[in-house]
Amino acid sequence: MGTRGGPLAPRLIAAQLTIGCGARMRTETPRLVLHPVGPEHAADLFLVHSDPDVAYWSDAWSPEQAAAAAAEMARQWQADRVGKWIAHRRSDGALVGRGGLSLAMVDGKRHLELGWALLRTARRQGFATEIGRAGLDYAFGVLGHNEVVSFTDVHNRASRAVMERLGMTLVKIIYERGLIEGRDGIHAAASFALYRLRREDAAPPPAAEAR
Repeated sequence: MGTRGGPLAPRLIAAQLTIGCGARMRTETPRLVLHPVGPEHAADLFLVHSDPDVAYWSDAWSPEQAAAAAAEMARQWQADRVGKWIAHRRSDGALVGRGGLSLAMVDGKRHLELGWALLRTARRQGFATEIGRAGLDYAFGVLGHNEVVSFTDVHNRASRAVMERLGMTLVKIIYERGLIEGRDGIHAAASFALYRLRREDAAPPPAAEAR
């Protein structure tokens, strides 16, 4: 979404609880339970990417594609200690979406990239911002990275608004294969907005709650 006033101060909300060991840790935020994606989450990924709002931006996935993606995300967690989460509501266990970090080539360089995709029923409730803040906490507080980037189609105003709420700053417009507003099909040089947050610009998260 376009800017409506200045971005909110980059105050991170630390994960309240982390359970487990190694790369496959469960994280809880105020309203969500975030599980590192593994093969057991293939059905959830299929549901997320079957949602019309998600499929518009990233195409619908077949069950086989969802299973392959889940296996690859599990491999990334094991190899890099970083990857996407599947998100469920703490209150009732309902599926919300997926999101988090990945190591990816962005604008010709390898970056720690933050993203999210929510079911239509979970939108406009602040869940993407909550997932994003947990991702930033993990990037800076656990992994010790100095910078996180995020990017989306220039006309994806909802995702851009989340990036700005997280305190991220628009760096530049980059061109990748993707959608162009008002035109059908996929285009070789669609415009994407690239945002960035550096560690020194983010407020340190409070200590995680011990249980």
